[in-house]
Amino acid sequence: MSTVVSWNLQMLVRDGQLDDARVLMDEMVTSTLDESGTRGYEWFLSEDGGHCHINERYADSDAVMAHLGNFGEKFAERFLACFEPTTLSVYGEPSAEARAALDGFGATYLAPFGGFSR
Repeated sequence: MSTVVSWNLQMLVRDGQLDDARVLMDEMVTSTLDESGTRGYEWFLSEDGGHCHINERYADSDAVMAHLGNFGEKFAERFLACFEPTTLSVYGEPSAEARAALDGFGATYLAPFGGFSR
């Protein structure tokens, strides 16, 4: 069984916040590069700049908690000023602690059902 936990966070960019969101994204990506348990961290923006998705992948629930701790300490306030989270789909089997932390974003959890990852 894999310990990998990943998610897709979908958000609206708040009116007038796109420039601040770009600066914040750069800072968050740079910060996340230093997290050894982060396996993937990709941001996507719609052509009109109104919708943003983040695909995140972590080695395990400990890596999730390390990331969320950094996020809360360094970025949460500015993040919520720039973005309105709308959907959080979490993949894998996060620990109870990780689930409790992700629940604050209204997470929907999807357990492994089939397939493979390389």
